[in-house]
Amino acid sequence: MPQDWIFGLLGGLMIGLAAAGYLLINGRVMGASGIIGALVDRTAQDTGRERMAFLAGLIVIPAGVAMAFGGAQTHLTENLAIVAIAGVLVGLGTRIANGCTSGHGVCGISRLSLRGIVATVFYIGAGGLTVVLFRHVLGWI
Repeated sequence: MPQDWIFGLLGGLMIGLAAAGYLLINGRVMGASGIIGALVDRTAQDTGRERMAFLAGLIVIPAGVAMAFGGAQTHLTENLAIVAIAGVLVGLGTRIANGCTSGHGVCGISRLSLRGIVATVFYIGAGGLTVVLFRHVLGWI
């Protein structure tokens, strides 16, 4: 089995376990954009430490794994402006959709939430169209 498949499988298992654990321990859905959004707009006064610990884990654990296995590699683009613009657009999209891939895709679909299923179908479709447009039609990435 190719190494990329193994890492993808392990990453998916880790996200699923984290989502299940977060729901069982906190009684709330693990949506990263909601966790970040509540910190940014200061509506998370009572759960601020918990949210900061979650975000620290999102940064520290992948960084540790990347260092242990020789770094993360992507072959999409080396243009940091495109990466920054994409990050801002993803952030805006998660706020508009009231959730992100972890909230709608992992937690919503697993709970058979119609809103989660519909959101996931739309953002997967929009991502596919974006890649076709910007990579294959325009040649920007």
